Amino acid sequence: MTDLVTHIRSNLSDDRELVFVRDDGTPTRLTFTELDRRARATAVWLTEHGLTDRPVPLLYPAGLEFTVAFLGCLYARVPAIPAPLPDAGAPHSNRVRALMRDAGARLVLTDAAHASTLSGISARVVGPCADPDGWTPPALAAGTVAYLQYTSGSTSEPRGVEVSHGNLLHNLGLFRALTRGRPVRRLAGWLPHYHDMGLVGLQLQALHAGADLVFMSPAAFVARPVRWLELIGRYAADWTVSPDFGYAWCTRRITDEQLTGLNLATLTMALSGAEPIRAGTLADFERRFAPAGFRPTMWNPGYGLAECTLMVTCTPQGQGATVRTFAAAALERHEAVPEPGGVPLVACGPVSGLDLQIMETDGSGPVPDGGIGEIWVAGPSVALGYRGRPEETLAAFHAGDGRWLRTGDLGFLLDGQLYVTGRIKDVVIVNGRNLYPQDLEEAALRANPTAGRSTAFGLRRPDGGEHVILIQEVRRGHSAALGETADRVMDLVTKEFGIPLSLLLVPRGAVRQTTSGKLRRRHMRELFLGGGLTPLHAELEPAVSALLGAGSAHPLRPAEAPSHPWSGHVRL
Repeated sequence: MTDLVTHIRSNLSDDRELVFVRDDGTPTRLTFTELDRRARATAVWLTEHGLTDRPVPLLYPAGLEFTVAFLGCLYARVPAIPAPLPDAGAPHSNRVRALMRDAGARLVLTDAAHASTLSGISARVVGPCADPDGWTPPALAAGTVAYLQYTSGSTSEPRGVEVSHGNLLHNLGLFRALTRGRPVRRLAGWLPHYHDMGLVGLQLQALHAGADLVFMSPAAFVARPVRWLELIGRYAADWTVSPDFGYAWCTRRITDEQLTGLNLATLTMALSGAEPIRAGTLADFERRFAPAGFRPTMWNPGYGLAECTLMVTCTPQGQGATVRTFAAAALERHEAVPEPGGVPLVACGPVSGLDLQIMETDGSGPVPDGGIGEIWVAGPSVALGYRGRPEETLAAFHAGDGRWLRTGDLGFLLDGQLYVTGRIKDVVIVNGRNLYPQDLEEAALRANPTAGRSTAFGLRRPDGGEHVILIQEVRRGHSAALGETADRVMDLVTKEFGIPLSLLLVPRGAVRQTTSGKLRRRHMRELFLGGGLTPLHAELEPAVSALLGAGSAHPLRPAEAPSHPWSGHVRL
């Protein structure tokens, strides 16, 4: 078997269904048999319109219509492009137009409710008259492109990763291997279908495993996170997946009253990935939801990326999370030295089904276990490349002897487990020390637990060194309260890391994220330098003020950005 379509159709049954729970709590259902019938009709329509092998963006709200359209594209050998609906105020967004140009798409598919507002980008609704019995299975092979997963743009312009049928079958097989012979029966989640974790880890995983899927919209989860955990209990789900944010959001927002009605005892796997996994998030969630039946053995931390379809490593079922602590000074030298009471890191599971090595960041050679370097991956899950970008594909997907994917992520192997420490481009080097922005951001959160998101990045000084900028969201308040908040954050971060620091306090929502929830650190750096941020309060180190330019029109010119009184506690 070389294609996903044949595998999915082998699971057809009215005993299995997809359930989408609307924001008002009303469930809508679709059996696998009906899903197949509607997908075949969609495939006939696509073929009649001459779209075979032509990419088609899918701009759908959360729900079952996207799943039908995506499967119809697979059935018609049409590379689908899962993408978020543009904001209501910008129906013809630049991102969608750029995506269509990059992929060579001539139209998009959407639902009837959004067709008129998207008419300017050739939006179409699949016609109701296509005959599913007129479907003829296309010629599909392991190397046939199944869909394009556009990267979220956290570090660069979005690029379309070409994922093949063979890539999908292999990666979904890695998920099945995690169960250790106890296949998934029912998945529950809220992740968006245009995110690789939501598409592969939820929707396609259910179709591949022949399992039920119950899901809801991301907006409904964010507005009332208890809904996700209620789905798990109501439908007796045994699998769920989420980034670290989802588990942390539940811990913070679910009330004691809501907790009493939850039942998580049916879970066997709670996957966490897609962003840095914080040991504190896991521990807090365990404590909070133990009364609802959550057990530490349910955790399955993992690591993956779209360029490897989704999963690279993941903790197998029943093993639980491995958290170890490491010497902070050694991590700054790109070495992992276990130390009691040190920096806690969560293991992302063993390597299985793929080849993985840790390489020097310049690609000169491998590093030993415990050495931090770039994560390289090889194997059948590694995607074909970036659509229409041969040079970038060669550099990223054909490193070393030609078969290695350079992930751009930093990590190390220890005792057979992978630990991920950050992105190469995000690391800030201060006085020869390698600092990871997520560590600075986590320290800022500890200093101000009621704050929103934060982001940290480095600015190059004239002497070649870097200075750290931290941007922290806060609620609007009086200037005195903002000053006290700034002092708490500055004191804790500078004491903990021993570095000079410049701080901006900004309103909630000012720290930008990608569509999948990752911090856009490089974009925030550009906004900072370009004067695109209006802070509520700023504490700038003199060298940064000089970089911004004295007397310029920049909103943070020195006259409006007093320096922090260091009080002698900063060790340079």
